[in-house]
Amino acid sequence: MAIATTEQFWNHRLNGEDPTSPTGENNNAWTATGSGASEVDKYWVVTDARYNVTPTTDAYTLFTVLQYTSTPSNDEILMSLDNGTKKVEVKVFGTKVKLVGATTVTSIDLDPLMAEENPVPLALRLTLDASGNARLYLREMIEDDDAQTVYLSVVGASGSSRNIEWGNNSGNIKWASVYATDKGAFSPLELAPSDLATDTLLRMGLSIVESLRNSRRAHLKTYLDAGSIRYGYDISQEMLSRSIPPFIHVLLRGLGSPTFAALGGGRIDQEYDVLIYVTTRGTTYEDAYRLGLNILGECFDELYTTTGLNGTTDSLYEYQLELQTRSDDETTVCTHLLTLTYMRRLNMRHR
Repeated sequence: MAIATTEQFWNHRLNGEDPTSPTGENNNAWTATGSGASEVDKYWVVTDARYNVTPTTDAYTLFTVLQYTSTPSNDEILMSLDNGTKKVEVKVFGTKVKLVGATTVTSIDLDPLMAEENPVPLALRLTLDASGNARLYLREMIEDDDAQTVYLSVVGASGSSRNIEWGNNSGNIKWASVYATDKGAFSPLELAPSDLATDTLLRMGLSIVESLRNSRRAHLKTYLDAGSIRYGYDISQEMLSRSIPPFIHVLLRGLGSPTFAALGGGRIDQEYDVLIYVTTRGTTYEDAYRLGLNILGECFDELYTTTGLNGTTDSLYEYQLELQTRSDDETTVCTHLLTLTYMRRLNMRHR
């Protein structure tokens, strides 16, 4: 799966209200089975009820934030996805959860979820793609500090009919939020719970990184690997000193909407700046300067042709280039900066 486009969004969004009557536009209702549920203090509290929708596609994402008041029975099904061919379930297993498909994998201990005082809400993201591969992300984590994968994954068991479902028939669970989409199987880096976060970090930041990593241009594919092209979460001198040039950092500096494209703010034109830092090292500063400019030139060419020419959704209409000259006799590292200004037209009714 790739980063969600502007046409791929959460088409089921709940934040503690009645699932059969959600608020907001482009927000579909759920079908209820059972009646043991009610709204309490902005949570949808369930003791005996389940909720489902019947999608028409084959790849889904179900995101929930929940909190136990009393622990459900072991093997209670909290979340389930079935695309008609493959099926996967998330089940309770004491202070853990299990991801059950053709095989079963168990999570780490989730003790804080069941703490008697100040229980910690748990974010669970369950995905199922069209081929039947399923993943369960705990607290939206993909890797730990040692770059080890922390999500659970299985191949689904045999499915029966298309279905997206959540709920519980035992215990007492406070469902803070439930989001679902039938538009794809999205990781936390492909579709965020917040539409604004998706529009900024993912569609406007990480998508630029993805475009550069996928480039077929000479310098981008030979001088840099995927790990050398990354989003600039940390561009401190300490972090940069650990990296071996050449490398590229992409950074979203800010965004705004100077004018609304429709009355009531239903659609807006959003402007944003993307900063691209290219750092190189050479045997002489001249070598580093020329190599950096060649790489930066390919960044511009790639992004101009792949991201900036769609006038109905994305338009690249301004750029600035800052070329670093040598000011220290000992310097052999050069950093050039390219700033691209985009305009994107957005539908704001997916919230």
